[in-house]
Amino acid sequence: MKSTPLAIPDVVLLEPRVFGDERGFFFESFNQREFDSAVGKPVQFVQSNHSRSTRHVLRGLHYQIRQAQGKLVRVVAGEVFDVAVDLRRSSATFGQWVGMVLSAENKKQLWIPPGFAHGFVVVSDYAEFLYNTTDYWAPEHERCIIWDDATLAIDWPLTVHPVLSAKDARGAVLNEAEVYD
Repeated sequence: MKSTPLAIPDVVLLEPRVFGDERGFFFESFNQREFDSAVGKPVQFVQSNHSRSTRHVLRGLHYQIRQAQGKLVRVVAGEVFDVAVDLRRSSATFGQWVGMVLSAENKKQLWIPPGFAHGFVVVSDYAEFLYNTTDYWAPEHERCIIWDDATLAIDWPLTVHPVLSAKDARGAVLNEAEVYD
């Protein structure tokens, strides 16, 4: 597995070694030892989630103010533009974001550590998105930052207004959101 820290170094792009031939392909999608080495510490996942969304659906920017979740994310069908926003006030990269295209074709994964908001927009007809989390979903601690926050100025690859859940449409702006120390 190739690991590459992004512009926010705690967010790591993971690229598996893919073995393909006329029958198809094979790759190891997760190896605990290699993953821990890539992110620089042992990580334990407690929950796996799978979502399917259609073109222009934007999910996020989600985080839990308590029971903060680290996420290992990947796409198994379609393509998304995936975003992580640093919400750690003590971080030199607080309020900055990184984005990557994740797709079934490129098989890339993204490690988003606790302390970040996460979101994605579907850029293909549909996408199936898998993610493992380091803590359990706790709806009472869930928070959302609005996708088009002017302070963040995320460069979403959108040609139309995204399809949002009611919760995501009511997201807070960064300057008024609860964040981490």
